Amino acid sequence: MTLEVRTVPADIPEVDALLDAYLDEREATFPSAQGTYSRKRTPAAEFTPPNGVFVVAYEADGDVRHAVGCGGLRRIPDGHGEDGAVDVRFEVKHVFVTPEGRGRGVATAVMDALEAAAAGLGATAIVLDTNDSLVAAGAMYRGRGYTRVPAFNDNPNATAWYRKPVRVG
Repeated sequence: MTLEVRTVPADIPEVDALLDAYLDEREATFPSAQGTYSRKRTPAAEFTPPNGVFVVAYEADGDVRHAVGCGGLRRIPDGHGEDGAVDVRFEVKHVFVTPEGRGRGVATAVMDALEAAAAGLGATAIVLDTNDSLVAAGAMYRGRGYTRVPAFNDNPNATAWYRKPVRVG
């Protein structure tokens, strides 16, 4: 099997199926102590260049191709980095890998594509939010050089916010 990550419109059927599965899983596994999960999907238009991109990871076995993961990147208002300089920020959203795609590098491939897209779109920082209950996700982000920062949005599902500077060139 081979893995291929493609930039796609965020309103195609496989994106809808992946995002429905993502939201269903998050809702079913959301920590009850944190209240009720807020099902919110980012509008597809926010993932349109030059303001963002959406990628889908496909596994191919011969002529058969299956969508096994996805993620989006969208432009958000500028912020400030640790040094006080203005950050041109892009936010990672909806990173998801299907159960059958887990443990095979799909999330890494999706993040590689999103980070490359951010650099190409002029980002100086990539930010994201997550929930501490998603232990593997937090470990992956920290392993990729993301550092925890104060909240930059009011996402009711998030308990952790991260930032990574974008290295250009």
